[in-house]
Amino acid sequence: MSASHRFTLSSILAAVFAGGLAATASAADITVGVPDWPSAEATAHVLGEVIVEELGLEVEYKTATVAELYAGFESGEIDIFPEVWMPNHRNYVREFAEEKRTMSLISRGVPAQQGLCTTSYTAETFGLRSIEDLKKPEVVAALDSNQDTRGEIWIGAPDWSSTKIEKVRAKSYGYADTMQLLESDERSAMAALDVAVAVERPFVFYCYEPHHMFILHDIVVLEEPGYDPTKWNIVEDSDPDWLAKSEAGSAWGLSFIHIGYANRLKTEHPEVVSLLEEVDLESDAISEMTYALIVDRKEPDAFAAEWIAANDSRVRSWVN
Repeated sequence: MSASHRFTLSSILAAVFAGGLAATASAADITVGVPDWPSAEATAHVLGEVIVEELGLEVEYKTATVAELYAGFESGEIDIFPEVWMPNHRNYVREFAEEKRTMSLISRGVPAQQGLCTTSYTAETFGLRSIEDLKKPEVVAALDSNQDTRGEIWIGAPDWSSTKIEKVRAKSYGYADTMQLLESDERSAMAALDVAVAVERPFVFYCYEPHHMFILHDIVVLEEPGYDPTKWNIVEDSDPDWLAKSEAGSAWGLSFIHIGYANRLKTEHPEVVSLLEEVDLESDAISEMTYALIVDRKEPDAFAAEWIAANDSRVRSWVN
């Protein structure tokens, strides 16, 4: 590839960057928070549409960062957080559920997986199969799109708790010395993944499941030692030395996605809490939801109505 046609991972992420949506300002009975990843956008609108159709309440959606949405439980601006990732959001849950008691979690959770992934092309062409391979000179060179002697990998959006943990994992495994850890919104990163697959360009990135990427592309999860809680110690970032003090030298443990809700709903709208307690979404269903929004480009409201109509008996069980 000539210099005039050279592109880097960071330049792709910058080129496809899109700003967040503005939050709606109209008053409503229930405000559903929408964090910046596609599965949460899908589940947010499905939950909101069910509340509208089955309970007759008015719903609005508020798009914001994870920190802003949790703070919204305390300020009264947020009633439902559709995807509370545990253990990623443990510090937020400790603050707002256990200490301030402004929110609660639905006990039912959807199992989830997290780690680092690559494309099948990258794995097969450069022998990239494990996290330890990220320190091999030939792999570093393959991932070094801007020729600064370090490869590049996407580790998540700036406001995600998992992004902070991925920094710790990179330090603990040692590939922080060989890789530039890129942060950007997920839509930009997934667009960069699409480009990498199309032109057979090496690509490594933080990945999680449920997610539509596993339906759309041939993805390889990098191997690493199994989860060992004795090797995990994530210090809160209020400590200026949090990164140096933290360790995460093994795979992520099994994660779960829960629905969070404001405690005031227990008295103001107990019927909403009752509905949320009955919601049962499997990993495959959430992946299909994100595929519909991102790949099929369906509008969230229209998709939610379509999904509810196709899953009428399931939705009825949530209400009844």
